[in-house]
Amino acid sequence: MSKGRTFFKSIIITLMIGILFTGCGTNKTNKSSIVTDNEEINSLTYIYGNKKSDTVIINTQGGPVPELMNDELKEILSSVNTKDYLIVNVHQSQTKKPELFIKKEISFDEAIKYDKQSVEDLYKIVKYYKDQNKKVYVLGISFGAFMTQELIAEKGVDAADKYLIMVGRLNINEMFWKGFSQGKNGHYVNGVKPVLEDVTDITEKNMYKLAAGLGRNRYTNKLDKYDLSKVTYVYGKTDEQVGKLNDKEIEFLKSKNATVISDESGHSDAIDNKIKEGLKKAFDIK
Repeated sequence: MSKGRTFFKSIIITLMIGILFTGCGTNKTNKSSIVTDNEEINSLTYIYGNKKSDTVIINTQGGPVPELMNDELKEILSSVNTKDYLIVNVHQSQTKKPELFIKKEISFDEAIKYDKQSVEDLYKIVKYYKDQNKKVYVLGISFGAFMTQELIAEKGVDAADKYLIMVGRLNINEMFWKGFSQGKNGHYVNGVKPVLEDVTDITEKNMYKLAAGLGRNRYTNKLDKYDLSKVTYVYGKTDEQVGKLNDKEIEFLKSKNATVISDESGHSDAIDNKIKEGLKKAFDIK
């Protein structure tokens, strides 16, 4: 594992808010190297790569954390050749206005509204590039997986051209997301048994509530009307953070023609082990 990935893991442990994501860390790069002629798009994104490319990789990051993790995204994509692509990292409600989440505890209803805005902002970016006749690929890892699933559920599977979803869940345990909705933390023993823990920090509580705002959804129901052949889904069999996909979830994905890739390990290791294969299968990136 690279130094960047090791640092990323240590940040998750320190902050205790990495339950639904990979890609957490300290962001050292705040300014896009590429700007568009649309100020709203600029305010919602960090953009780098080949600005002339006809293919765009749009990342919806996880956590949730109150900071846009641009350096960590570059580290995640470093195992493949992305020099010919435009890369777009999209803000979420808590990264756009982190001050709203660090001073006072939000309600669960507020968390749901913030999540909805995050999905709407993600769709704005996807549509902006689709309207330019670009190929648009969406990458969602952990909490970003839930964001991507909600994007498909609300805007349709044809919103983007292809999707890579990693270490998410379709139907996360009810007890687990309800605990999160109260600002609790949790983990899974051997990827199966959920365990909840109390949290005192306000920011952490708010991040868990945001996680529950999407985790409450039953995506085997919300995605049932779609053919998911555009979707590649990666999961870890001992995922300690969101739990492994159960048989019903796996059968659902396969019945909808999604490509399913499994890894024997847990949350972060499944990402490290399968990111290259996932990007190749989903987006044909070598």
